Parts: sequence; structure tokens; C-alpha cells
Amino acid sequence: MITIRRATESDAPLIRRLAEEAFPATYCEILTPAQIDYMMEWMYGAESLRSQFREGHVYFIALCDDTPCGYVSVQRESEALYHLQKIYVLPAFQGRGVGAALFRQAVDHIRGEHPAPCRMELNVNRHNRALHFYERMGMRKLREGDFPIGNGYYMNDYIMGLDIR
Repeated sequence: MITIRRATESDAPLIRRLAEEAFPATYCEILTPAQIDYMMEWMYGAESLRSQFREGHVYFIALCDDTPCGYVSVQRESEALYHLQKIYVLPAFQGRGVGAALFRQAVDHIRGEHPAPCRMELNVNRHNRALHFYERMGMRKLREGDFPIGNGYYMNDYIMGLDIR
């Protein structure tokens, strides 16, 4: 059974542990090990996670039979624009509907916070296999770009969008 709960800042170590397994597994065939290490610290270092919570990122953690197995985070960017910052499921739990449940939780959270029509956007690496998942969830490609993230690295992404009514 999949359950989802809202995370608090005290869940930062758990989010980091989940990311340590899910993030490299997602990108091992796309990014160099050095870039994966850099991005892990950039996105999941203790101070980075604390800052994200304080800047309004809302995290949810998925559990399968009480075992943490994935997470999603959403951030409001403007009046009618939200950004799905992160959505990852541990490899052993993929294909069980966890990602879809997390995605729906993000959309439900946005609807609860912003009942008027708005948009949720997401950056996804152009070579990420999850691209098809996002399309199945109703997202569409809006644009693409190469975004510098420091240390000479770039995120080579599609920006996808979902209009939420």
C-alpha cells in the first residue's frame, strides 16, 4: 500500500538517503560520476535542503508498506506558476505506481494552494527515461535549454508543463 505524507525540515536526512540511491540510479547513464557527485551536494547537501525548506519548497515522502521509497518537491515560482523541483522513486519500487501517486500529490497540493487555473512546470534531462512518464501524466514539452549549474556543468533539459484547472 502506498501512503504519502508531507515532509518537514527534520526529514532532510531521510530525503538525502533516498536521493543517494535514486538520483545516481537515474543519471548513471546520462551524467558523469563527477557531475552526479556535484549535483548531489548542490541539491541534497544538508545546508541546501535546509535552505529549500525555508524558501518554500514543499516535500512529500512516499511509503510502500511503511518503507520510504520516494519523494517529490514543489515550489511556487509566481502567482500562477509552480515548479515540480524533484520527483524520484527508489529503483526497487519503480513500476508500482509510486511515481504517479507522488505526481498526483504534487498536483493536489497545488490545487489546494491555488484553486484558480495555473501551471506546473518541470525541468527534465533530455535523455531521462522518465520523459515518457511525464507525458503519460499529461505534461507537454514547452521549451528546452542548457542551464549552467556551476563548476562547468549544465543541465540539458526540456521544460515541460501541465495546465492545472
